[in-house]
Amino acid sequence: MVVLSKDKVFNKPPYPLGILFLSLLWLLSVSAVCLGAGLPDTPFIQEYHESYPITSESAANDVRAIVSDSTGNIWAATKAGIYRLNKGEKQWIPVMKEADAGPAYDIAVDNKGTIWAGAWNGLYKSTKSGLKKLAEIDHPIPALCATDNEIIALGKGHIYRLANGKSTSKEVPYSKSFRAVLPAKKGGLWIATGFGLYHHTDKGHKLYQPESQLISPNLYDIAYAKDDSLWIGGLGGITVYKGTRRLSTFTPKQGLPSVSVRCVEQEPDGLMWVGTELGIARYDGRNFSIRHSKRWLVNDDVRDIAFDSEGTAWIATAHGVSAIKRKSMTLLEKADYFLEVCLARHVREPYLVERCLLGVPGDTSIFKPRDDDNDGQYTAMYLAMESYRYAVTKDPRAKANAKKAFEALRFLQTVTRTPGFVARTVIPSTWTRMADPNRKISDRQWADMYVDNPCEKRVETRWRPSKDGKWLWKGDTSSDEITGHMFGYLFYFDLVADGAERKRVCKHILKIVDYIIDGGYVLKDLDGTHTKWGVWSPQKLNHDPDWRAERGVNSVEILSFLKLAYHVSGHQRYQKEYLNLLNEHNYADNVKHANTRNPAWRTHINDELLALAYPCLLLHEDNPKLKRLYHESLDHWYATAKADCSPFYNFIYGACVGKAPQLQISVKYLRDSSLDLVRWTVDNSKREDLQIVRTPEVEVLQTNRLLPPDERGVIRWDENPFRAVQGDGGHTESDGVWWLLPYWAGRHYGYIHPPQ
Repeated sequence: MVVLSKDKVFNKPPYPLGILFLSLLWLLSVSAVCLGAGLPDTPFIQEYHESYPITSESAANDVRAIVSDSTGNIWAATKAGIYRLNKGEKQWIPVMKEADAGPAYDIAVDNKGTIWAGAWNGLYKSTKSGLKKLAEIDHPIPALCATDNEIIALGKGHIYRLANGKSTSKEVPYSKSFRAVLPAKKGGLWIATGFGLYHHTDKGHKLYQPESQLISPNLYDIAYAKDDSLWIGGLGGITVYKGTRRLSTFTPKQGLPSVSVRCVEQEPDGLMWVGTELGIARYDGRNFSIRHSKRWLVNDDVRDIAFDSEGTAWIATAHGVSAIKRKSMTLLEKADYFLEVCLARHVREPYLVERCLLGVPGDTSIFKPRDDDNDGQYTAMYLAMESYRYAVTKDPRAKANAKKAFEALRFLQTVTRTPGFVARTVIPSTWTRMADPNRKISDRQWADMYVDNPCEKRVETRWRPSKDGKWLWKGDTSSDEITGHMFGYLFYFDLVADGAERKRVCKHILKIVDYIIDGGYVLKDLDGTHTKWGVWSPQKLNHDPDWRAERGVNSVEILSFLKLAYHVSGHQRYQKEYLNLLNEHNYADNVKHANTRNPAWRTHINDELLALAYPCLLLHEDNPKLKRLYHESLDHWYATAKADCSPFYNFIYGACVGKAPQLQISVKYLRDSSLDLVRWTVDNSKREDLQIVRTPEVEVLQTNRLLPPDERGVIRWDENPFRAVQGDGGHTESDGVWWLLPYWAGRHYGYIHPPQ
């Protein structure tokens, strides 16, 4: 047991103004140190997705090929015919006569802007009056391309050449399974088929097939890269040739999400885009980045890709057309956007901040508020965010929002009409649907619950009416909620509140902390027993083996609460209780290695809770021995938490030690995060470039490497970023606080400079 002596440093009379002054100097020194190492908020390219379904009919949304013409109009070849989307519009126009409508396979634009389309019954050419079918071809044309002076069309074992109003045809002894055709750089044509790659010239042909020449003979598309190498895509991956020399191959081992490559295309900036049955892979010369799920695509089965003059990628999929667009923005502009979304859809009376429900997946125009067990915690994190924002900008709206959030959290206590118990959340009494409604639990059900978890609590009445009947409030509040509240109060007190408001904040904090102390270091519910997770007592944490997993985290939490109470009040009672837990009840040992590295016990919820609890201990403890203890605990936590590459964890750690690690990674995370806050299901378990593992947490399936934020679901910091499947099908939208909190923390501590 580590004993920290009660020397004069511990027992000196409180001097709150001096402590606040020293704390302020410390914060200023941190900001000054970090400012020199901070990164500028320079403009970056932000990608975002827009969907363009063609019609409500499935056949029309079965898109096989796509192209952009010289005026910016988009043309799509579908199972139901050819459609055009005029620039700037959302409604597709069918351009084939009803009698001709049917499967279309390929589409191309020549140097005069004329559109050519290969369909089930021949070749079509765009005219002022619409698409016109060429009379000389009356069979399917599955592949075509435009050269400098002619159109090449393939079908029924023939190569058709059209130039200057004349056409010629030649039967060739090739596979009739034509998939794509491309002019060769040094003359002739490259023809991709289901049985290999042909290099066709007037003098003959050469056939490329496996084993040594191609990964697979079943080809779908061909395209040139920036260095004039030829990318040949098909079943198995991509084979790359330069002239007649095979350079390399790309398979899932090199980063493709699927062996089924359907298309390849070079973007104007030179990156290679690869369409697969599991989304798009983009190669920058070193690595692949992935675009998949409904965040980026209406469907992951990608058939073709085209780029317009503005750099927008138009993607033909099995269920319609997607556009991945680009715009320049700064992190500050992104923060303004997320805050606008948050205030528009995620604040509900009495100013609680949470996700919202979407009536139609992904449709943010139809939304409803919802309740969550952790409304208090996440509103408190919003409170901290607005406190940071006010400290940076002095924007009176940030101060007003912070005050409203504090009042909402305060209401969660006063609505219970108890000396200090805090409700999880409140909802209007008119709501008929809520999470975890009141229910009867039979003895048999209770037996199952208890056997499964001896720490379980038999709670049948979760919701109770307020005195005025306007609200229902939820009990069985967890340690998570109290930890979140205290985190928000810390930064509201330090950065926003002043004068009388500080006294109100102090009084509110002390009510809760006194209630916990007087209850024997548990959070007593209205039934007189502790809530399921509201436990910080030495008897439970130190002597009950069923609470072993919570020992370290909950010890840090309660010490943080007591330190906050002492920080805001200067009352010796809290310092004495604090030292008693440290010295007499072994909490000093408990906190040293607070987070467990045992994958059977580790949870990202605990990682987040420690991130919320550490700041008060590190920012407001002035005893050197305790500072060293908390630094050791912080370092032990961060040694595993840093693998998440979380800007929130990085900046909290930096605030506590004076220098933020992984600064480039944090800013990259903030930039790469999608603008789309809808919680689409992102399933990375099917990707063939990843392995599915049981680490860092044994309980869930995870990917063997951390994916960038734009390749995984929208999560909060209490969720496992390695989880293989994330999201809820687009039925809810995130409030964006998970992004806003680290951004404004980074601005406050000088890790991110304001844009110039």
